[in-house]
Amino acid sequence: MTLIGDEAPTAAASADRDLERRLRRDLDGEVAFDDYTRHLFSRDASMYSITPRGVVFPKHTADVQATVRVAAEYGIPVLPRGAGTSLAGQTVGPGLVLDFSRHMNRILELDPERRVARVEPGVVQDQLNKAAAAHGLMFGPDTSTSNRATIGGMIGNNSAGSGSLRYGMTIDHVRALDVVLSDGSTARLEPVDEAERKRRADLPTLEGRLYRDLPVIIRSNAAAIAEGFPEFWRRACGYRLDRLSRDDTPFDLAKFVVGSEGTLCIATEAEVDLVPKPPRTVIAVGHFTSVVAAIEATETALSCHPAAVELMDRTILDLSRQKIEYASLGEILEGDPDALLFVSFTGDDETELLDQLRQLTTLWERYGHGYHTLRAVTPQQQGALMKVRKSSLGLLMAAGEGTRRPLAFVEDTAVDPVHLAEYTRRFKGILDDHGLSAGFYGHCSVGCLHIRPFVDLADPQQVITMRTVAELIKDLVTEYGGVNSSEHGDGLARSEFNREIFGDELYEAMRAVKGVFDPQDRMNPGKIVDAPAMTENLRDPALPPAVELRTRLDFDIVGGMRGAADRCMNIGLCRKSGTGAMCPSYMATRNEQDSTRGRANALVKALSEPDPKKALGDERLHEVLDLCLMCKACKSECPLGVDMATLKAEALSHHHDEHGIPLRSRIFGSIRFLNRLGSATAPLSNLPGRVGPLRRFLARWPGIARERPLPTFTRRNLVRWFKGREQSPRLVAPQGTVTYLADSFTTYTEPGIGAAAIELLEVAGWDVRLESGGCCGRSSLSKGLLDDANEKAFKLAHLLAETTPPGSPIVGCEPSCLMTLRDEHKAMLPDDTAVKDVSGRVRQVEELLVEAIDEGRLKLSETAWPAGKRLLYHGHCHQKAEVGTAATVALLKRIPGVEVEELDAGCCGMAGSFGFEAEHYDVSMTVGEDRLFPAVRAEPDETVIVATGVSCRQQIFHGTERDAWHPVQLIREALIV
Repeated sequence: MTLIGDEAPTAAASADRDLERRLRRDLDGEVAFDDYTRHLFSRDASMYSITPRGVVFPKHTADVQATVRVAAEYGIPVLPRGAGTSLAGQTVGPGLVLDFSRHMNRILELDPERRVARVEPGVVQDQLNKAAAAHGLMFGPDTSTSNRATIGGMIGNNSAGSGSLRYGMTIDHVRALDVVLSDGSTARLEPVDEAERKRRADLPTLEGRLYRDLPVIIRSNAAAIAEGFPEFWRRACGYRLDRLSRDDTPFDLAKFVVGSEGTLCIATEAEVDLVPKPPRTVIAVGHFTSVVAAIEATETALSCHPAAVELMDRTILDLSRQKIEYASLGEILEGDPDALLFVSFTGDDETELLDQLRQLTTLWERYGHGYHTLRAVTPQQQGALMKVRKSSLGLLMAAGEGTRRPLAFVEDTAVDPVHLAEYTRRFKGILDDHGLSAGFYGHCSVGCLHIRPFVDLADPQQVITMRTVAELIKDLVTEYGGVNSSEHGDGLARSEFNREIFGDELYEAMRAVKGVFDPQDRMNPGKIVDAPAMTENLRDPALPPAVELRTRLDFDIVGGMRGAADRCMNIGLCRKSGTGAMCPSYMATRNEQDSTRGRANALVKALSEPDPKKALGDERLHEVLDLCLMCKACKSECPLGVDMATLKAEALSHHHDEHGIPLRSRIFGSIRFLNRLGSATAPLSNLPGRVGPLRRFLARWPGIARERPLPTFTRRNLVRWFKGREQSPRLVAPQGTVTYLADSFTTYTEPGIGAAAIELLEVAGWDVRLESGGCCGRSSLSKGLLDDANEKAFKLAHLLAETTPPGSPIVGCEPSCLMTLRDEHKAMLPDDTAVKDVSGRVRQVEELLVEAIDEGRLKLSETAWPAGKRLLYHGHCHQKAEVGTAATVALLKRIPGVEVEELDAGCCGMAGSFGFEAEHYDVSMTVGEDRLFPAVRAEPDETVIVATGVSCRQQIFHGTERDAWHPVQLIREALIV
């Protein structure tokens, strides 16, 4: 018995090794069968988890063909995947996953005259929209996940979005598809007339069989097709036999396979329609005292012919106020609404759009809908509104705690908007009857609300409740002639109910379709037809109980460190590109393991092992975490607040426990000592950066990138400068005492920055106390030297608490050091009263200077900088994550006559020591080239580049040969003494 049990895994492992070797031989793309990669692709944004046999990253159609053929030989399924943002479990399965997002992501052709684009399936929607916008065009369907959703995924789901009232669904914009069929052959699916259909039907191939057999299925089931589909038009469920049964249209298999979730074929190229991009948008935001009141106002809004009507309830509004990324929304709302209704009007004529706004406002007032209507006319006014609206899913997910999460199992129903208010009341009644709460948002204009009840799938009774509610909602939506899935597809969550929804005859017709396309049931099986129960393959019950693990950092969350990683619900916002800062390494590599989501899932796997401490020392896990720049962007930009910087620091400490501390980590962890030594021995200490043999030695021994310029140490550092001026009489200080933190970086390499800040503070009425007696521990923390970081944090926090006046502010000019006092010290020493005291007194120096300027204590010259002088500002990642950049922007705007632009450029790519390390240099520079370097290079020489972080200034100079100023230097230049 034991022998058989031992042989079976060995045989399976041997088969997998053979399969992997075969794929590596036959493909140009990469293949991954390691446990970590398989785990990363076992999840999508749904509540399901199925571990695949392996993952393939195809580079072209031939790779897809080879994968399908090899998989058929081995008798295993295949499934295509884009961003993995599917909410119903479409992109998880037991076979081979083909990730199209990594390589097959090119726009092959864009023809503005014909309004057509030809794209590979991995092209991201915003990527296509950006290219099309240059011609005044866009892809019609507008998903909230447009910054990471791929066109292939949208075709697989038949995605829609807020603009579907005007632009319909993805199915309405697909012209032709190049596909790989289940036998590995290729076909071009497109509209054909009857003569062409008959010609193709004569082909002795699987493609020929499609054109022979599908018309027979259509004719044999004509009555069921005519009567069995839900009445409402907005459908993303079942196979679209209704599209093939029309006598007045060509036979179009391209549109037919849209929404088939990879169960019929795999698209490798798509020809899609583009639509004119409306040049103007205006938005009315109605404020309501309840969700039902907002929905009741929808019909009136629709009478004004809007482009979209979107709902957001209090749950999401309250969550947005807790995130720096979205907090600006609360500043423009009136009162405390229970729900908002966003009504968008788009077009060419601004006067006409404003008339529509006025008409809507008048009608709402006449019928008593809402208590206030906000008019957002300019893009600036609309920015905060739409940013939160597009992040509704992530914000709602953040409200979960532990394994109690808002789940997508009844969130995609749709009914005619005329029934929506009554339908929603009854929907809420079902939830209330079963003790479930939920957040409400979605597309009122098309009767689709995304309602996600909070359910704990680790509780078997809650699983039973979930299924009961799913069945009741399915019956309710059928009663109103609606659809069970209107844009998110069937997947594992809803396919089980398709026989009941469509009826036996139509369902059997769909099974016949599956049999024609995929006789061996190898194409993403278990979706749409012949599906398992919706309660199988659930994500949370599949995880074993977490083994207790002692951590050095405090993870104040249910489930400790694993719970902190498992907060990730895989919505994939960290896979976006072109905006924001998260996740810089993913933007550089387009590799799932280099996203915040990938790293979080890898940690969940490690922390679910029988010996999690040993698992944290695994070299493959270390490889997954390696390219995390610890920029902390995920802490603010991830709606669920997955803090990968803290998780990586903890994981590194356990890796050191297992393998010892690398010498280079010790060197960078001691950066304050080294910088102080460099300053004391300058200019000799600057020779390694200039002498070839010494530079080569640094490249070989500690692994410092030869291409990277080294910092230049200054002998007269900030501490010496400050001591040298203490003999001068002190100014009167009516503002009291402020402590300036002499950070480990600028103090010894750019002392002029600290000097400028101190002089400004003194002129502003502060008695400045310089604290140079300790290190915050930031560098040690970044290298996982947590015991050393803890010791440094304790010493500095107690030094500051004991030697500074109670309640007095503590400021600094280096965000990474200053923010460490606010954040990481509390994670290292959560119960230390000195840490709590100091962290509560940390302020940005910019805040104090803005106050001083506004109160007249600092006066700036009107002529210090030429009128219209342009300042281009790049914010530090830690600053963005912890407090935002508003204070810095406000300070720069106080300079008379200047024009300030803040870059949306993400991380600079340096990230402290990361950019100095030889193996990370290329990624570091690729991150910089994403947006920062091109933006700086595009500026004329007269533009002043501004950056708060020392790493940012170093990276900007290295990548563009442009010097960057710290904001306090500019203010000091403009000061009237």
